[in-house]
Order: sequence, then C-alpha cells, then structure tokens
Amino acid sequence: MDTKDILQKVRRIEIKTKRLSDHIFSGEYHTSFKGKGMSFAEVRQYQYGDDVRSIDWNVTARYNEPFVKIFEEERELTLMLLVDVSKSLHFGSNDSFKNDIATEIAATLAFSATNNNDKIGLILFSDEIELFIPPKKGKSHVLRIIRELIQHQPKSTKTNIGVSLQYLHQVMKKKTITFVLSDFMDDEKSYETTLKIVSKKHDITGIKINDVREQEMPNIGLVWMEDAESGHGMYVNTSDKTVRNHYKTHFTEQDQYFKNSFARSGAGVIHLFTQDSYVKKLLAYFKAR
Repeated sequence: MDTKDILQKVRRIEIKTKRLSDHIFSGEYHTSFKGKGMSFAEVRQYQYGDDVRSIDWNVTARYNEPFVKIFEEERELTLMLLVDVSKSLHFGSNDSFKNDIATEIAATLAFSATNNNDKIGLILFSDEIELFIPPKKGKSHVLRIIRELIQHQPKSTKTNIGVSLQYLHQVMKKKTITFVLSDFMDDEKSYETTLKIVSKKHDITGIKINDVREQEMPNIGLVWMEDAESGHGMYVNTSDKTVRNHYKTHFTEQDQYFKNSFARSGAGVIHLFTQDSYVKKLLAYFKAR
C-alpha cells in the first residue's frame, strides 16, 4: 500500500469513526469512565434547590447574600489501546477482516476520548511489543495512531496477550482506561495471572473479535488449510464430523479461557463477530457500565 492509498484509507476511517464518536459515543464514553474526582470551579449566587451544604460561608458573609461552591469533574484520563497485529487478525469470511474492525473500533474510541480532552496511547503487539506510542491529546495524534494501525508491518506473526499486558504495567505508572483488541487466539492460554495484576491498577476491557468460520467449520469436503501464525498447512477433510467437532472444541476452550480470565480479574468483556455491528456492542457495553 503506497502513501496515497494509506492517506485515503486514514481519511475514510476518520470520516466514519469521527461521526460515530461525535454523535453516539462521546456522551456514553464520558459517563462510563469517570475522572479522578471533583475540583473547585467557581462560586455563584444561591438558587432555589441548591444543596445548602455547598454554601460558601466566607463569600456569603462578605456579600451578605448566599453563594454556593461549584465543582466540576477532574477528567484528565488516559486511554490506552492495546491492539493485536498478529497474522490471525488478517482473516474474515464477510466483507471485513478482523484487523479492519479492530482499527475502526480503536479509532472510534480514540476520537471519543479526544472529544473528552483525554490522552490516547497505543501499543501494537504480536508475541512481542511491535510499537509503543506514548499518550497525547489532539486530533493529529489520533490520526497518527490510525495511520500506524493501517500501515504497520509486524515483525512476528504470533500472539502473546500476556506480553502486551506486562508492557502496559511497566510503562504506565498511573491508572488508565485500557482496551485490548484481539481475537485472543493465544494457544499458550497463560495471560490470566498477568491480567489479574494489571487489572488492580488499570480499568481493563477485552474486545474479542472473531469470525463465524473460526467458531464452526463448514462441511465442504477436502480443503487445504494453513495456520496464519505458524505457517503450517495441511489438507483437512471437513466432511469428517470428528474433525469439525475438534475444531469447534478448540475455539470454545479459547473463548471460555478469555471469558473466565477477564471475569476473575474484574475486567470487562465485549465479544463480537465480523458480521456483528460493533456500534451496538459498544453502546450496550457503555450503558451496562
């Protein structure tokens, strides 16, 4: 993909996801993720219905009429996006690949955070840390993040969720709102311990993106299949019910490990397939919080 194509794709994603964040997600995002507390903003004259506990007695005595203190929420949140760039994300049986959906979701969340004047950072990972962009504010910073999501060429094809969480724990000393976007096809199934530790400091949500063909193998006869991450390939007889059951069991085990690990760690989960509306999934999650 040349520079012109990359810029055009960045622009298309910006138009689509910024519209969503402006009109749908900004309010939900603000409500779902609270700031550090309340800070004093100003005083104003007492109005009927104001809480008498908020009266500023010093100002009231000075002007000989009641004034109340007004407080506002201290936002200054940091949104961290941990995005899986391993080879298994480059798959989809519908119009969109999993990595395309991950990019759109990440962009939507980033613009929502920008609308709330929050910082946004990015960690791209495979079974190693591919790229770290420290948190900053602003539209130009979000566009850089989208550009990296589109054009980054991973050094590794494999997945290790624990590596990304451990790196987050090392580089981000203060609490963050963190979304981990992946298909969570981590055969090691060993990230729960790290997740439990990281979740004590950070607000973690796992967004699991899969394709329906990963859940269940169709009966279409003898087919050549290749593992995207290992590169190993072989002919598979999809007409064999035992083979199809084994395939489904493998997916179910990974999916159950994901759900159990996040639940036991007190972290949030969003699970969607490539044919699902991620807009509806995100809105339902924000409202549930």
